[in-house]
Amino acid sequence: MRLYLQTLPASAEAPRYVQIILEQDLLGGWTLYRESGVQGGKATLRREQFLERDAAIAAFEKARDAQLKRGYRLMFAQGMDGPHGR
Repeated sequence: MRLYLQTLPASAEAPRYVQIILEQDLLGGWTLYRESGVQGGKATLRREQFLERDAAIAAFEKARDAQLKRGYRLMFAQGMDGPHGR
């Protein structure tokens, strides 16, 4: 699953973005990637690993909700077929 969120750009500033990706690894675990930064500038990447799918999805949704509350807008979503990506 992948989400790309972005803020509305202020006058001459480049917009800020957050990309949240949830992937299953080869051993059956789950990795949550959170990338954030200024469009066209430096970015920060954080990685968190989970053994359980439900815990990984809960962390994904929590990260998404936190960014939406901060004023980011959803620009792109991929791989979310059902309510929990199933």
